Amino acid sequence: MNLFQQFHHDRVRHLTRRHFLSESSLALGALWMGTQTGLGAKLKKDPAAPLLPDAPHFAPKAKRVIYLHMAGAPSQLELFDYKPDLAKLDGKECPQEFLEGKQFAFIQGVPKMLGSQYPFHQAGESGAWISDRLPHFEELIDEVCFIKSMWSDQFNHGPAQLLLHTGSPLPGSPSAGAWATYGLGSENQNLPGFIALTSGGKNPDAGKSVWGSGYLPSVYQGVQCRSQGDPVLYLGNPDGVSRSLRRRTLDALNSLNQRVATEIGDPETETRIAQYEMAFRMQLHASDAFDISQESEATHEAYATQPGRESFANNCLLARRLAERGVRYIQLFDWGWDSHGTNAQTDLRQGFADKCKEIDQPIAALLKDLRQRGLLEETLVIWSGEFGRTPMRENRGGVEMRNVGRDHSPSAYTIWMAGGGVKPGFSYGETDPIGYEAVADKVSAHDFHATLMTLLGYDHKRFTYPFQGLEQRLSNVTKHSRVVKDVIA
Repeated sequence: MNLFQQFHHDRVRHLTRRHFLSESSLALGALWMGTQTGLGAKLKKDPAAPLLPDAPHFAPKAKRVIYLHMAGAPSQLELFDYKPDLAKLDGKECPQEFLEGKQFAFIQGVPKMLGSQYPFHQAGESGAWISDRLPHFEELIDEVCFIKSMWSDQFNHGPAQLLLHTGSPLPGSPSAGAWATYGLGSENQNLPGFIALTSGGKNPDAGKSVWGSGYLPSVYQGVQCRSQGDPVLYLGNPDGVSRSLRRRTLDALNSLNQRVATEIGDPETETRIAQYEMAFRMQLHASDAFDISQESEATHEAYATQPGRESFANNCLLARRLAERGVRYIQLFDWGWDSHGTNAQTDLRQGFADKCKEIDQPIAALLKDLRQRGLLEETLVIWSGEFGRTPMRENRGGVEMRNVGRDHSPSAYTIWMAGGGVKPGFSYGETDPIGYEAVADKVSAHDFHATLMTLLGYDHKRFTYPFQGLEQRLSNVTKHSRVVKDVIA
């Protein structure tokens, strides 16, 4: 094979389908263009600097997001949704009307009704109802905006998590964090614009798709970092490789990639160059950002952190450090909230109480810390699971279990938000008298996404990306979505 043939072979090997369609015959090129409706709506990003901040459609109320996801779906009936009528039904057989046409993950036969396992009371000037499980968070309850009428059409964890974070129950769509970073870029070019942190010993059921970039350029996907050990695996130089040697190696690699980018024209190659450069800068800046040992003893006491260990508390403190360094979207996943009652860990009276204790003080400290530093007003803090829990007691195989738990319930769940342009001390939406279904001011995942994009400064219907012949958007092209204006300050 001569040099010309070798060059031609290498060029063809690197061609993408889009290159083929766009550079083929006129008719085929026209066909391709016809599928790319509204191509002008796509943001004009510089592949060499894809994270530079861009101007949104209008002035944003929130400049960044900290999303606290309790993976496994905590029970709203043990935390925020007070239902005295349910207490009156405790221990009685579930009426048939509540079972007909319903899908459950595990309930069979006729289960018994289950009242809340903890006492409720009203707190703060807002008078919001809350159980006794979150005494530290209760001190901040007047900072919080509750949505008690969230609902989902997915009753399994993975699809429900995907729906809540990407707008689709199927893998392949960009996460909300990827959309936010695609639109707004990052205020810090030395750290990723979107960082994911996990605790509880496992990743969420939906895997890394919940912080993936889907069909958006890969630079906008979340970077999973760790609160224990090196923040990012393999970020440090191997033994015997100095920083200057890494710089020379990277320069040589960038030169080769730039040649490919010039010859082939694939923007992903330039994105790869930008990512290599980001990784090089992160060797210095990430280590500093993730070093919580720099914090004062008073701060560690406030958050209940344990430096050097993986924990939700450590991740909350890291979230504040990342927020003040300009990271656009910080997503915390805490695993262990699937309270089926199959053992002590998933018993509402034991494992659930332990999980509440793990998150209560760190969340309160995070909100206080952001407020004291003047960051809460421009930082949207969100807390949620992926769906709710049933007002019936779980009975696997139709048999009542020794431990107490609830099954998955997509018909109603609660989320709360604070800061970032939402109304403080406000509750929106209602569920029925037993907390089974949202009945007033129902909010879907698509409505939630439309509202999120509005708070970040984007018209959710105009903030799109061309893919598969449609102008795709986070708030879903094929489903109805609305901005929940009543929760916006």
